[in-house]
Amino acid sequence: MSTIIIVIIAVALFSCFLNGVHDSSNVVATMISSRAFSPRVALSITAVAEFLGPLVFGVAVAETIGNDIVMAESINLQVILATLLSAVIWNLLTWYLGLPSSSSHGLVGGFVGSVIIAAGWQAIQIHGIVKILIALLSSPIIGFVVGYFILKLIILLSWNATPRINQIFKRGQMFSAIALALSHGANDGSKTMGIIALALVIGGYLSVFSVPLWVIIISAGAMALGTGLGGMKLIRTVGGKFYKIRPLDGFAAQLTSAAVIISASLFGGPVSTTQVVSSAIMGVGAGERKNKVRWTVAQEIATAWLLTIPATALVAAGLYWIIIRIVPL
Repeated sequence: MSTIIIVIIAVALFSCFLNGVHDSSNVVATMISSRAFSPRVALSITAVAEFLGPLVFGVAVAETIGNDIVMAESINLQVILATLLSAVIWNLLTWYLGLPSSSSHGLVGGFVGSVIIAAGWQAIQIHGIVKILIALLSSPIIGFVVGYFILKLIILLSWNATPRINQIFKRGQMFSAIALALSHGANDGSKTMGIIALALVIGGYLSVFSVPLWVIIISAGAMALGTGLGGMKLIRTVGGKFYKIRPLDGFAAQLTSAAVIISASLFGGPVSTTQVVSSAIMGVGAGERKNKVRWTVAQEIATAWLLTIPATALVAAGLYWIIIRIVPL
């Protein structure tokens, strides 16, 4: 393989690793905040499930990211490198600041920004962008609504239960967390796989777009490793600042998030795990009592979401301008 392909794969895997670190909070925050499991146990179980996610649910999202956004013949490998570097920089910045931003938005924003400056708007496949934006924008709304009604349903079904039911919800989070981790691995892991596969097509190592098994394995492994080393700062942001989370809340939020993300993954819709989990937590809290949710924290996170796509697009555009002078076409 050429040097630039090796660099692209290395940066892609580092991005996937950061995604695991960054988004591990979304998967385990509720089960840790509700004291269902210790952080190490929660992260270890989640890491294994993250690795298995794309093997269980497939890589339909990789097809969307790698084949539906741009026309491979109109871009070059420098575009891919600029996209990945912008996503990495944004992940590191928001990780340092403790903001649960969206890795998905960062990747899409970086991709669009670098493609436009390299090949112009004509290289963008509008139908693919529309599909992605619909998935990204609708999933948090769906997460909030589903979380709200799942909490209402659980309360209705357990109306006459004794306090011992809390132990059921506490232990039940093991299964809901595994389902959420599987869905995260299938959705977010596939995004990196799609980028690597696209790079292999552009570089002439694949004749048609497909995701080789070795790409699935190394990408899933990088995400699992990142998840196992997940940061507690983000866990506190997602799990503790909305409201005091009980086992019932944690179970309902994880169940909601897993259902939404798995559904999106099967249809090839890339979604933000951060958005879905955060909105599900808010929906569950609102389902019990509207003033239970600290809405100011939700506003801060929403601001970070809105900034991600334009910020990473600008960063990627600037990086591409630099890269083509260092690594000529």
